[in-house]
Amino acid sequence: MRTAPEVQEALDAGRAVVALESTIISHGLPRPDNLRIAREIEAAVRAEGAVPATVAVVDGEVRVGLDDAALEVVAGSDDVVKAGVRDLAVVVARGGHGATTVASTAHLAARTGIGVFATGGLGGVHRGAQSSYDESADLVTLARVPVTVVCAGVKSILDVPATLERLETLGVGLLGYGTDSFPGFYLSDSGEPVEHRVDSPEEVAAVMRARAALGTDGTALLVANPLPVDEQLDPALHDRVLRESLVAAEAEGASGKQATPFLLARFHRETEGQSLTVNTRIILRNAALAARIAVAHAASR
Repeated sequence: MRTAPEVQEALDAGRAVVALESTIISHGLPRPDNLRIAREIEAAVRAEGAVPATVAVVDGEVRVGLDDAALEVVAGSDDVVKAGVRDLAVVVARGGHGATTVASTAHLAARTGIGVFATGGLGGVHRGAQSSYDESADLVTLARVPVTVVCAGVKSILDVPATLERLETLGVGLLGYGTDSFPGFYLSDSGEPVEHRVDSPEEVAAVMRARAALGTDGTALLVANPLPVDEQLDPALHDRVLRESLVAAEAEGASGKQATPFLLARFHRETEGQSLTVNTRIILRNAALAARIAVAHAASR
């Protein structure tokens, strides 16, 4: 593993650092927009006073904090593997390139000492999991890493109620940021409630301190940050495309690791790019909020 000097210096000084995943760059956004948006995400973190630490594997080396050349490799190479926790060792041993998922980014952030991580939407329990057992590795990893994760809920292509049940069973903390409802990624409201609400970065930082003091910080703390209603994807369009995309995924055998990229790509195509615009808003807003939380937490220490 190599930690970028800027990131290490900030950690050593107790300043705010925000981890960022790289799968959204390599697999979640189309070229050439992905490189531009990756830079905008890092800029959003800097604008709020924190240091961005985009995580990836480049030439067999885990990199926590990417220079521009490494960012271009992740955004532009065709051989970048979508690397979850179980894939990291294989990619490293083979000297390959790997884009980190929510799970592997959270794992590596925790190993590096980074306490706040921003992403778009989490993985979770897939529809029909009662027969397929298809569940994202994000969930079990979040059950064992002490990282605060800012997200827009779980991706709306998943079984949201079942995912919330699993998060509760696994002891993963959950806060609604400025909301009493769990966000639905492209949608502001998934229709599911959130038990605990916070309305400022300082409140999140206070919860983080209390968890550490009580010894309940062995799992992740999720901060669910919804899009404003006027910035969400049109709900009627969302529901139609989701229905059609689930049918198409089954017909084409897109399951497991292939399911989410397949469905997100189809959303992009069928909404004529509207879902990409919404996805970009989500990650930029989450990156900025994560930076404010990291700054508040650093100040409180």
